[in-house]
Amino acid sequence: MLTLDDPLLLRSQDARGVLTLTLNRPQAFNALSEAMLAALQKELTAIAADDSVRVVVLAAAGRAFCAGHDLKEMRAQPGLDHYRQLFDQCGRVMLAIQRLPVPVVARVHATATAAGCQLVAACDLAVASSSARFAVSGVNLGLFCATPSVALARNVGRKQAFEMLVTGEFISADEAHVRGLVNRVAAPEALDDEVERLVASIVAKPRVALAMGKQLFYRQLEMGVEAAYQAATQTMACNMMDESALEGVQAFIDKRAPKW
Repeated sequence: MLTLDDPLLLRSQDARGVLTLTLNRPQAFNALSEAMLAALQKELTAIAADDSVRVVVLAAAGRAFCAGHDLKEMRAQPGLDHYRQLFDQCGRVMLAIQRLPVPVVARVHATATAAGCQLVAACDLAVASSSARFAVSGVNLGLFCATPSVALARNVGRKQAFEMLVTGEFISADEAHVRGLVNRVAAPEALDDEVERLVASIVAKPRVALAMGKQLFYRQLEMGVEAAYQAATQTMACNMMDESALEGVQAFIDKRAPKW
């Protein structure tokens, strides 16, 4: 049984640079308490400055992936200023995920609701167990999931996102896959193998290309088409001047594997 001394986040990294962060508050369904959000922010800040990290896997312990905000903690401290600070803190964590120079993969083994669903949507990629379920269910309590709507609406279609937000109903992992909330779905016993297949494909690519590409990908989404092409042109030209791209193109011409 967990004690107060147990870390809220478990951290491990393999020789390839695959870093796994595991939400470790299973007794509270990994709810995003203020302490949990602070722990996530601290880790993400450290990862952003660590060139040895190639990809981040965000996992969770226990019977749920993440149940969203800690409602007991929220109710114990009512006040507009406190709630603004809490939701701002959560938003900063979601932005930190997007701003990391490496891909972040959500390993969703079970239920993700409200801000937990937002956390999945904020990750660059997501692999879900077929037994996982997803909902932005705050509306069932009279609280519209406003901050989760930001990430959700940037993952799934507008009407599909709005339906989830106004009904609070759950969708299955397969439906989340169809809607674009997750990339892949696997049987529970095959979840880790599916995550590994995705991770292995990512770490086989040059880190610098992925970093430049990820930054451009999110930046151009908020631009008009003409500005997006201009930004993409600059990124691609700079990427082409990098040694890894020059080697990759030359290897293709020479019909050999690149030496990265």
